[in-house]
Amino acid sequence: MTPDALIGGFTDAPVQASHAFRAALNALSRPGQIETLRGATAPAPLSSAAATLAMTLFDVTTPVHLAGAHDIPALRDWITFHTGAPLVEPRAASFAIGTWAALQPISRFAIGLPDYPDRAATLIVEMPTLDAEGTRLTGPGIETEAFLYLPETAAFTANRTLFPLGFDCFFTAGTKVAGLPRSTFVEDI
Repeated sequence: MTPDALIGGFTDAPVQASHAFRAALNALSRPGQIETLRGATAPAPLSSAAATLAMTLFDVTTPVHLAGAHDIPALRDWITFHTGAPLVEPRAASFAIGTWAALQPISRFAIGLPDYPDRAATLIVEMPTLDAEGTRLTGPGIETEAFLYLPETAAFTANRTLFPLGFDCFFTAGTKVAGLPRSTFVEDI
């Protein structure tokens, strides 16, 4: 185990986890809304927002896949030490972390089953920045429309056609997080 695995967790776990859980729920229930999420610090390249999501949402029953540059010993050790989450191959993952390019092809992640749509993967997509501009979002949780820069539109449009199946996403950059549930309509403008 690397020494970095032992540091960077919550300093006041009950309070920080409850604030982070609230921010994560707000992000998914209001697609396109950018929330601040901080409290945990993991080894690079994991952002503070993604580390805080991991500390809040992962546990020993949450299979996680690390993709691309995020699949390094220091980060594997950090997630295992702080959350106990088992690290798995893409098809078995409840959560996956990586850049959009590293998470490709998206088809390797579970989209749920007709009787159990909740068995789909949630992707934590690390972005260079989060901006409330670009792709137009409409649907549940959005009064009229919202905007969020997405790495592409086609995959999210196709994902919406699978509803109630499909994957959900958190986009993270630094201490910022935004959510995009499978129920959201996306379109380029």
